[in-house]
Amino acid sequence: MKIAIAQIECMIGNVSSNLNKISVFIKKAAEAGCRLVVFPEMADTGYDGSQIARHASSWDRGPIERIQKDAIQSNIYVICGLSELANARVYNVLAVVGPDGQLLAKYRKTHLAAFSPLHEDKIFTPGNSLETVQIGDMTWGLMICYDLRFPEVSRFLALEGSEVLVLSSAWPFPRLRHWNTLISARAIENQVFVAAANHVGKNSGVTFCGSSRIVDPFGVTIASASEEREALIMGNIEKTEVDRVRKSMPVLEQRRKDLYDQAMFHRHCE
Repeated sequence: MKIAIAQIECMIGNVSSNLNKISVFIKKAAEAGCRLVVFPEMADTGYDGSQIARHASSWDRGPIERIQKDAIQSNIYVICGLSELANARVYNVLAVVGPDGQLLAKYRKTHLAAFSPLHEDKIFTPGNSLETVQIGDMTWGLMICYDLRFPEVSRFLALEGSEVLVLSSAWPFPRLRHWNTLISARAIENQVFVAAANHVGKNSGVTFCGSSRIVDPFGVTIASASEEREALIMGNIEKTEVDRVRKSMPVLEQRRKDLYDQAMFHRHCE
């Protein structure tokens, strides 16, 4: 399957402009022969706490409806980071929309960056479940930004059958090395493809590091974007490549679950 990553710069609080840009990149990806395109975190509002709280949308209208229409028009899967307002709570969400416009999956960010200058815990309500979705012949695990720092998340998704990890992010420049290292580590340790979409530009004094990429199950970068420019990068991912890597080195099969469970039991009993 040929997929695309849309590395874009969003305008803070200008949902209409951001949706117009998303539409353009969806169309470009489809015209390039891609079956799926991934967008960064909070692509509707831009990544700014006060603006997210002000412009977060209920999912019976707004940005999700526009993206569903674009997916139908371009006959493409769209995975996009969006805000969600539900029961007076704001969630940081990754939406998966099919070529027929159906919402196939919704993942609410579970790990919130509760430190300066982000303080996501003051903006969002955390989700309480990890999510996978079937697209084509592969299982895709969904992650958002800070989730990347928790190896338990990607390992759980891999053990649930994920062959691709999707990461939608607003990752800042000071931690560019962490971005590159952790993406490769998650791909290698779980023997999965990783499709990571990041912002470029600046929101509320935070400069994003771009560097969106597609990495294969052996940790090799298939395609990557620059640190500062908008881009549409593309690459092919195949289930057979995941199967080949896992067969050559059966890491997941050779896990000592009995040992890990025993160690956890003793720790909790101390």
